[in-house]
Amino acid sequence: MTEKKLAAGAKFPVLSLPVVAGRDIVLGDAGQLEDRWQLIVIYRGKHCPICKQYLATLEELKSEFAAEDIDVIAVSGDSLEKAKAQVNEGSLTFPVAYNLKLDQMSELGLYISDPRSPEETDRPFAEPALFAVRPDGRVQIIDISNAPFARPDLKAILKGLKFVRAKSYPVRGTH
Repeated sequence: MTEKKLAAGAKFPVLSLPVVAGRDIVLGDAGQLEDRWQLIVIYRGKHCPICKQYLATLEELKSEFAAEDIDVIAVSGDSLEKAKAQVNEGSLTFPVAYNLKLDQMSELGLYISDPRSPEETDRPFAEPALFAVRPDGRVQIIDISNAPFARPDLKAILKGLKFVRAKSYPVRGTH
């Protein structure tokens, strides 16, 4: 059960996670972001066919996000082996972080599910979420779901972030 949620406009927790490419990536660290944004996509894991499709769409839009100085990063609680298979099967070229721990999932306010069977997966996993993090490390957009079928449209997110940046649109939902 999710016990707390990350507030809109709050600092995104600084998390260092291993990436399939063999290095670590730091999420939410304003000192490392410079003038770039991060679009952090939490996916359920290799066992999820809807995630595979969503990550494929993210791959298609990666260059459009990059043109707006937005780095895309996908994150799951999967093992290195499963994350590597996800990258290879999807021909993913953006960073894919793995081994998100339960306490990190909770810190982000994610919904966490137990596997329905050993055939599904071998550990509890995070349900989908999306965070757009500004260069100052604050969260501009938060979308947290408890089901694999409820995810924001990535083209709409791209269009929205272009608008946010062009108009210096404030973080909403902070009342």
